[in-house]
Amino acid sequence: MNFYEDLKWRGLVKDVTDEEAFIQRLKKPLRLYCGFDPTADSLHIGSLQQILLLRRYQLNGHTPIALIGDATGMIGDPRPTTERKLLTIDEVRANGVKIKAQLARILEHPETSNNFIAVNNYDWLSKIDILSFLRDYGKHFNVAYMINKDTISSRLSSGISFTEFTYTILQAVDFMHLYQKFDCEVQIGGSDQWGNLTSGTELIRRTMDDAKVFGVTSPLITNSDGSKFGKSEGKNIWLSEERTSSYAFYQYWLNVSDSDVIDFMKRLSLKSPTEISSYETGVKTEGHLRKAQKALAEELTALVHGSVGLAKALKITEALFSGAWKELNLSDILDALSEAPSLSVSEPKALIDVLTEGKLAVSRREARELIENGSISVNGEKITTLDYVLNKENALHQHIHVLRKGKKNYFVMKFEG
Repeated sequence: MNFYEDLKWRGLVKDVTDEEAFIQRLKKPLRLYCGFDPTADSLHIGSLQQILLLRRYQLNGHTPIALIGDATGMIGDPRPTTERKLLTIDEVRANGVKIKAQLARILEHPETSNNFIAVNNYDWLSKIDILSFLRDYGKHFNVAYMINKDTISSRLSSGISFTEFTYTILQAVDFMHLYQKFDCEVQIGGSDQWGNLTSGTELIRRTMDDAKVFGVTSPLITNSDGSKFGKSEGKNIWLSEERTSSYAFYQYWLNVSDSDVIDFMKRLSLKSPTEISSYETGVKTEGHLRKAQKALAEELTALVHGSVGLAKALKITEALFSGAWKELNLSDILDALSEAPSLSVSEPKALIDVLTEGKLAVSRREARELIENGSISVNGEKITTLDYVLNKENALHQHIHVLRKGKKNYFVMKFEG
């Protein structure tokens, strides 16, 4: 199959402004862009599909342009219900620097002739005065046409400010600027960006004779069970190690359900259709081995966090499985058990007391039975001694004890100070 057929097979094409012409245009190298607004100091995995789409085009000879939206980030694309909190230019600038670095980890390939181009729309949008904005751009947008766009129509009943109302015009100006300066002919985005993409193609069509550009969207990723993609325990999965550790990132993909993993692999993995079809067969015949989940987790963790991040994630995962806590440093242990219940103490404490206070046992009697039956391990070793005491001397790094009841119930005891 050709490149466009591959994108369709993966479920990465929803709407195209002129599909037949776009397929023909793909036969020769082109430049395309996707925008990323720095409304936080990191992107999350909801952005991965678009980042990796840029990479797919790059691998097929096209040149990706990553637009950091410092200017549009100060405005905010309309949310479905409420206005965004406005950020200062300093906040947006600081966020943009970090996001550019995240994009570069995947798209920076200086050895190729089509290395990605990073641009920032503050460089041109900040130079447009209000009269020029209204005369040169605003006059090309019919209000009735704008109101019919989903991002705006969904907010009419709850209210939308003129600030967010103009976002689609600003994004259109971005496309026109990139077309003029970089000969960028394609803008890609999620399906929720269709209205903004068509604003750009329309502005170029109305103001530039014989210009031919395209907008291409891809369906948003959803979980088959209806839960929100990109969240774990209600928290976003970020691309930043500071916000989401490489271990937690790896675990998110490792725990993807069988019903979702092949769809995610098609959209996010750079593996070939033949390889993915092989994993799909494996899910059906030997799903308990979770080979597809492991492959996806390893590939995406290496892409986002590098080989060092992947090695760390695998090491922590192995420690959880084997109980080899002594091989990890303290920060890795805390990463692995960040969601586990914990107890902070200042003095040594009997294991029986920790089990009851930590609610691993409902009574001292049950605590004794658990210890005698070999159901309790401390720092990876089974403890059967009833009078065992947890102190700093036998703690991991003289700071922490990891208790496990059965196979999956973990508890952490920390020494203060």
